[in-house]
Amino acid sequence: MTNPAASAQSSRLVPPAGPQRVLALAQLTNSVGDGAYYVTSALYFTHVVGLAPARVGLGLTVAWAIGSLVGVPLGRLADRRGPRGTAVLLALASGAAVASFLVVRGFLPFVLAACAYASAQSGLGAARQALLAGLIPAGERTGLLAHLQSTLNAGLAVGAGLGGLALHAGTRDAYLGVFALDAVSFLLCAGVLLRLPSVPRVTVRHGHGAGVLRNRPYVLVTFLNTVLLLRMPLLSLGIPLWITERTQAPAWLVSALFVLNTGAVMVFQVRMARGVTGLASATRAIRRSGLVMLVSCAVFALSAGASPWVAAGVLVAGAVLQVVAEMQQSAGSWQVGFDLAPADRMGEYQGFFGTGVTVARTAGPLVLTALLVGWGTPGWLLLGGLMLGASYGMGPAVRWAATREVTAHRRDRDRDQDRNRNPDRDGNRTQDPDRDRDGNQTQDRVKRQPVPAN
Repeated sequence: MTNPAASAQSSRLVPPAGPQRVLALAQLTNSVGDGAYYVTSALYFTHVVGLAPARVGLGLTVAWAIGSLVGVPLGRLADRRGPRGTAVLLALASGAAVASFLVVRGFLPFVLAACAYASAQSGLGAARQALLAGLIPAGERTGLLAHLQSTLNAGLAVGAGLGGLALHAGTRDAYLGVFALDAVSFLLCAGVLLRLPSVPRVTVRHGHGAGVLRNRPYVLVTFLNTVLLLRMPLLSLGIPLWITERTQAPAWLVSALFVLNTGAVMVFQVRMARGVTGLASATRAIRRSGLVMLVSCAVFALSAGASPWVAAGVLVAGAVLQVVAEMQQSAGSWQVGFDLAPADRMGEYQGFFGTGVTVARTAGPLVLTALLVGWGTPGWLLLGGLMLGASYGMGPAVRWAATREVTAHRRDRDRDQDRNRNPDRDGNRTQDPDRDRDGNQTQDRVKRQPVPAN
């Protein structure tokens, strides 16, 4: 007999059958390999390849900077050529780039391989977002992204465990096995993506030569989201440095807080995203995340100078608040990023919105090291205040962007009506881009999202 409670719990953790579950499976296959790669790559490049740590850091910084630049044109390619085929090709390219690390023996080949990997990863993220937008109704996207985030964390945890076995072995073959596993995971991801229905390519309107950068409100929203994404290197770099340099807490607490964060996102992210259904609820969630993040930073700061176990308790409390803020910010930003993007340029806009992750990971270590290790408690408070300001600035920026999209849609509609009323020089009427050859209405260029009132 089926247990209703178990079924309800499973439905919270597993997406519904169909494209949603296939997308989650693709995420899982990809993230297991990535988890193993993340925990072993630095030691592989330094201990096995023999590169200096500073050169590894420089190479990865250059690679992700280039990746952030090519994400937008690769997203535009997904719009014009179809997101499923583009995503499959970029997954294969990512796998090939990871496989090339197996034969890297010097700095220049390492940089070239890293640039190929970062570029393919950035484009793959944009193409997958465009694919999701084409397959999933607007009202279900944030919920699915919450499922995908939970799946991502589960896969990373499994992969990190496999990577830990390689670290324990410490042999060259063990490291090479991890890279081979990651390369194969991208091949499996490509195969899973092929199981999805094809999403028709879109016809991009003329007059968009400068692309997403012409949309200044969306650029501002992306910038504010990038500030909020400084929480990402906080967990992997800022907090570990704070614990070891500024507190008396035991060093193993770094691992414990990582497990706490990963487990909380796996279990609670879907539930946290349920209340986010539109732009108004998204901006409220982001605003709440800024408040919680400020309190979290203040709590982290209190751990300095305390006894080891008191400091540990304070750090755990700060980590709980931090992961709550993370889940609220994630849910809100997913909704905002999709709802403000024109339907016919989803890949391009998601490619640009996704650069916030790359910029935060690239610039975040420098910013967090200066604030937390260099300034201590004032640095924590400044970081919390910066995130609070960005979260409260998101509301006006989103309203500006939403108003612009409504205005742009009306302008395009009026222009199309004028073209239909005024025949061209051959006496033929200019066809309405929002209608097919038979005169049937096609999908609007812009989703009609209500402008948030608060």
